[in-house]
Amino acid sequence: MQIKKIDDFQWLLPRTGSMRVPGIIYTNESGLNAIKKEETFKQVCNVASLPGIIKASMAMPDIHWGYGFPIGGVAAFDWETGVISPGGVGYDINCGVRLARTNLEEKDVRPHLRNLINALFREIPSGIGSTGSLKLTNSEEKNVLKKGSLWAVQQGFGHASDLERTEDGGCMPDADPETLSKRALERGKKQLGTLGSGNHFLEVGVVETIFDLEAARAYGLFEGQVTLMLHTGSRGLGYQVCDDHLAMMTKQANKLGTNLPDRQLVCARIQSEPGRHYLSAMACAANYAWANRQVLMHKAGLVLMDILGISPKTLRMNLVYDLCHNIAKKESHIIDGKKQIVCVHRKGATRSFGPGHPSICPEYRKVGQPILIPGDMGTASYVLAGTQRAMQETFGSTCHGAGRVLSRKAAKKASRGRSIQRELEDLGILVKWTGRSTLAEEMPDAYKDISQVVDIVHGAGLSKKVAKLRPMAVLKG
Repeated sequence: MQIKKIDDFQWLLPRTGSMRVPGIIYTNESGLNAIKKEETFKQVCNVASLPGIIKASMAMPDIHWGYGFPIGGVAAFDWETGVISPGGVGYDINCGVRLARTNLEEKDVRPHLRNLINALFREIPSGIGSTGSLKLTNSEEKNVLKKGSLWAVQQGFGHASDLERTEDGGCMPDADPETLSKRALERGKKQLGTLGSGNHFLEVGVVETIFDLEAARAYGLFEGQVTLMLHTGSRGLGYQVCDDHLAMMTKQANKLGTNLPDRQLVCARIQSEPGRHYLSAMACAANYAWANRQVLMHKAGLVLMDILGISPKTLRMNLVYDLCHNIAKKESHIIDGKKQIVCVHRKGATRSFGPGHPSICPEYRKVGQPILIPGDMGTASYVLAGTQRAMQETFGSTCHGAGRVLSRKAAKKASRGRSIQRELEDLGILVKWTGRSTLAEEMPDAYKDISQVVDIVHGAGLSKKVAKLRPMAVLKG
């Protein structure tokens, strides 16, 4: 495959074979070398062969190998003639990031940091198969699946204003709990309000640098400010939804009328019965994830107040934003000068809607939608703002994180003989974890340089830097 340079941040994969559109990868020279080594560009090309794809198969700089679609992949399909693919969403449906700001500064929290992370570890269930204190009845679970974040707010977890600062108001329409299997529903009953495992985390951080003062002011951020960030999704329920529909679509693959270059790209026409069935089930899982993050952030705020012995008025914790990065959504975009309804798959990619977009809450509309890009637990995370260029080039999409460079197995091997906990503490970062191998699998060396990834999307104009956050304490699954 010949890869052609478009500019310093874009690379073209020309149409060959069964590709219906070209591929475009956003990265730099060094990032491209890693992509060639892993051969993830092949997955970009495979996605370009799917029916109804529009414009290009795209990949963000945090691209790495995924199931069917690459992680970091973006693709839009015509709403009437295109397809929807569970592999283009991922197993953890609506895995996403949530950021809250406080009125506290680092000096207020640093002396209490160890007590704080220990308390968060006690109160926030984490790890594989973890269950929480919220045990849902059948009717309660169905309300969660239909209402999303609103259900959590109605139960006293957070405030109504949180919904305005959550992507889609924390609720996807057309969610039908009847489309979920008994196994999916069973897995969801006991896991609401849990963090999960792997790369999921809750982080106490501090705003280290402000790059864009106007946007930072709009988002309520200032240097030295203490923040809470969490990363989790739809837990076992979302995994089951994906698994169920992969199996369903595989059985009906012959009805698609086209040959797939990879069986993991199994899909269905959006307007077919399997396609609509998956969309409804995926919406349920997305709503579950939003409710989950709403509950978790509220609980984290209660812990913070308890350990510091302060009131809500002193803490003044407010949501900055909540957005997802494993989703397929019906959206309207301008393509070749005409408005078109499409289904945008963002797998390990986030929304980046620019200034003036009607879906952005009024207080942020002038500067663009907040974008939350977590790094590894030893470096930094970033807040960015959406841009008009992203709307024009990538269906309003940008990167979602650092992206792995080492598999979990390779990371464990590389960590032998090292004390990752001590290395982090030497950097002033406290960490608590559940899984026996979590710290090794999630060590900073396992990920790309987050600052380099962010510089690429900033340089490409897909989003612009607003603030850099430094971790102080991290809870891992």
